[in-house]
Amino acid sequence: MLQLEVFVKHWPGVEESIPSAVLQQGRVSAVSQSARQAGVYTGMRTGGAQMLLPDIRCFQRDTQQEQLDLLASATALLQYSPQVALAEDDTILIDISASLSLFGGIRALRKRIQATMQALGLTANTGIAPVARAAWLFARLAAQKKRVGKHVLGSKKLDRHLDRLPVGLLAAAQDSLELLQGIACHSLQDLRQLPRPGLQRRCGKAILHELDAAYGEQTELHQWHVAPPEFKARVELPDRIEQADALLMYARSLLTQLLGWLTVQHLAVSHIHLELLHERGRQAIPPTLFDLKLGQACWQEAHLLSLFKERLTQLKLHSAVIAIVLEVKQTSPRELQSEALFPEPGGKAEDHQRLLELLVARLGENAVLKAQPQADHRPDVANAWVSVTKSVIKSVTKSVTKPVMKAAIKKTTASNAGPVAGMHAAVNLRPDWLLPKALPLEIRNHRPYYESELSLISPAERIEAGWWHEQIQARDYFVAIDAKAVRYWIYRERAMDPDSDHAVWFLHGVFG
Repeated sequence: MLQLEVFVKHWPGVEESIPSAVLQQGRVSAVSQSARQAGVYTGMRTGGAQMLLPDIRCFQRDTQQEQLDLLASATALLQYSPQVALAEDDTILIDISASLSLFGGIRALRKRIQATMQALGLTANTGIAPVARAAWLFARLAAQKKRVGKHVLGSKKLDRHLDRLPVGLLAAAQDSLELLQGIACHSLQDLRQLPRPGLQRRCGKAILHELDAAYGEQTELHQWHVAPPEFKARVELPDRIEQADALLMYARSLLTQLLGWLTVQHLAVSHIHLELLHERGRQAIPPTLFDLKLGQACWQEAHLLSLFKERLTQLKLHSAVIAIVLEVKQTSPRELQSEALFPEPGGKAEDHQRLLELLVARLGENAVLKAQPQADHRPDVANAWVSVTKSVIKSVTKSVTKPVMKAAIKKTTASNAGPVAGMHAAVNLRPDWLLPKALPLEIRNHRPYYESELSLISPAERIEAGWWHEQIQARDYFVAIDAKAVRYWIYRERAMDPDSDHAVWFLHGVFG
């Protein structure tokens, strides 16, 4: 079916509507279910198929794309085992002996493998056995009979199940089927009972090698699939899609490949670049580009898929999409997870980071910010707002003044105030909230006035900095109290001229 699924993929929830067939050298080599029900069969000439079904879609076989789809599938399956190999007859072999306990047993692992193939838009028939060639035969029989493949885990039962298989399953027996059936050799058991020298003279040595490999009497060597050093994948859409949220299913197929690549490389991704391709040719339209940046590198499918969903839901397309390209821009080594003996009730730090990334995907990068202290003595400059997706704050270097400063970040709760990240010595008092802009104060009875006269209750904290930015500040800060015992942080602007007595008072912060 891979010949047909190259052109008509079986996406989840998308039903086949138009009968389709793949042609090779003027004959049908693969046919869809609806076309088969109408009487089209493999080997039929093209004219006969079109006469029987005038609306049938015919495709010329594309072996190159078939190989690309097999490689994509092998990359996606690397998340279950690092030993994945491509075999003949569009078959993928996976060594799952070390993966059964990790994925909850053979049945759970089989369901996950089939779900992975379904996410790629492909169907898969499975066969499981202690020997690779035996598993290959079981999978091939399941594909021919359209049923669940055999699962044989014990070596003692393997011979009995293999003996019942038809001899036509062997790849090396295809040219000798008429001869074998003429001597009443229908099963592998019948084939094993024939004299080996005579069988080799009439059918070749390859059939003996394949038979011995199936029963585990001869070792097979496989070339394991190696993931590329960089990840970039593309998926063609079955139709022009104009709604961004409808792209999630196809983006998931790319994400499935990415998970396999990350697993075998022992990496986590922190920057994903996505391109939505539109019209080509004379009416070409530039692709829609967007990046998914994570504050903490991730490799979990559920989290990445939720971020994709949020970004695509918020995206507005200016033209229909015909293909999607996903490229990994930045990765980091995967960190081993360590579970605590007594889990924290508020969740782990990773859970908090995933929540922030989900909010960024939903609200935008500039809508979710964090406070970042700056190495500056000026209170209104000592804090900057940056996106939570940016890297962790670098260590603060020494300021031009000699004392080493500390940073304090408080969350804002007042509508007219912002959090202060003050660079200050431990002995100095700083308020919980800074006003977005300092408020000039009146002078009454030679005192600053804000709803009532303010009394100074602390010595002056002198700040004189900013000359290197040509934004010098020369201020004396005080803690003041009003008639209702509310404490404020006010400052007096010192005159630049040492001979001037002029001073202006400002309200800059409020203590909680």
